[in-house]
Amino acid sequence: MADREKILRYYRGTEGAEIAARLLDIAELVSKNRKYKVSEFLDPYGYTIAETIAASYDNIEINSSGGYYGAERQRVSFKHKDFLGNEDFAIKVIKATWNDKYYHISHRDILGSLIGLGIERNVLGDLLVKSDHCKILVDSTIYEYVMQNFIQIGAASISVEECDLSEIEPKEERCKEIRATVASLRLDSVAAAGFSSSRSKIVADIATEKVKLNWQSIKGASQTIKVGDIISMRGRGRVEVEEIRGQTKKGRISIVLKRYI
Repeated sequence: MADREKILRYYRGTEGAEIAARLLDIAELVSKNRKYKVSEFLDPYGYTIAETIAASYDNIEINSSGGYYGAERQRVSFKHKDFLGNEDFAIKVIKATWNDKYYHISHRDILGSLIGLGIERNVLGDLLVKSDHCKILVDSTIYEYVMQNFIQIGAASISVEECDLSEIEPKEERCKEIRATVASLRLDSVAAAGFSSSRSKIVADIATEKVKLNWQSIKGASQTIKVGDIISMRGRGRVEVEEIRGQTKKGRISIVLKRYI
């Protein structure tokens, strides 16, 4: 049995505190009723919280699905080890289409319009945006509401239709290797190398919470980066630290980064 207070204390003061409390509620319910229950959509940070909580129970295991292979936002099923049935992740897909001759619509535009309808982010999965349409992964409980009310994105009128999960192609991420030298392993220094930006610009982006480290918001630019860390920036993608190779003759630090495009 998990030490609830210990787990909550660990996440207290972080953006994961509320998520941890909700996931603990699910785990405690499943431990008692010996069945399964599916979480809200979680980002990768939320998923690590789910893993931590599940690991603290001897009788619970987790599975996850975002509706397609490679999904970033996923729902997690907390399943009792005695439960032998199939899990239903209750994910549906809605395809929204617009005229791209007149409108350029971004991920932010679509998300803003959905939230403007009173829809919470945690019932929305990935938004897969193309030039003239977007496939939206949603919790099945809001499917009908979205189909009936999602008629406009900004000034653009849209049409919506149901789409099958099987129509979503697995995500194929493109990336490039970046070899760089940095003055230090501070977050601002490594991020500047990864995103081809100046340190002063990165510091400003960190201050406005555009930068996340391992999927968590961070306010300080001086945090030390290590191998395996993932730095993401709103609108710019993400960078993974692959290698830290040591100092050059000039005293700088040689690093290898993987930039996801």
